[in-house]
Amino acid sequence: MAMVEAWDPAALVLRPMQLRDLDQVLQVERRSFSAPWSRQAFVTELVENQFARYVVAEYHNRVIGYAGVWLILDEGHVTNIAVDPEFRGRHLGETLLRHLMALCVAHGAARMTLEVRVSNAVAQNLYRKLGFAGVGIRKGYYTDNREDALIMWADLPPSAPPATHQPGGSAR
Repeated sequence: MAMVEAWDPAALVLRPMQLRDLDQVLQVERRSFSAPWSRQAFVTELVENQFARYVVAEYHNRVIGYAGVWLILDEGHVTNIAVDPEFRGRHLGETLLRHLMALCVAHGAARMTLEVRVSNAVAQNLYRKLGFAGVGIRKGYYTDNREDALIMWADLPPSAPPATHQPGGSAR
């Protein structure tokens, strides 16, 4: 796919993920991760998981990123954030994470957690920028290569920072 030539941030829409989005979500998923989720995993999250909330970043009717979180009691657990490689560098990862943070605050969450590959410095820097701190390691967490995951937590402010277009990319 050709690189988008004239980026128009005003054309970006964040909205709840729907089943009809899955073909495009799976394209982003496969382009972003070495161990991509299956269609059935997303269907289960959208249809059966009462704790799950997923959003897509849509640009001119194309899904170019997505993010998910589980809202359990007063905590949010980020399940995934991905931005199509063609659209990275446009602050979409930060926009998606800020959106999840605001969603968590709106549902009464006081903290958020996530796991990130120990080798994914770009994602870790984004998470630290938004207040996450490393608190531990999950040994052999990733099934594709048994890479360790860094566990990160953040306390959420009474109102989450507003979504802005900041550094993007995929992180999981």
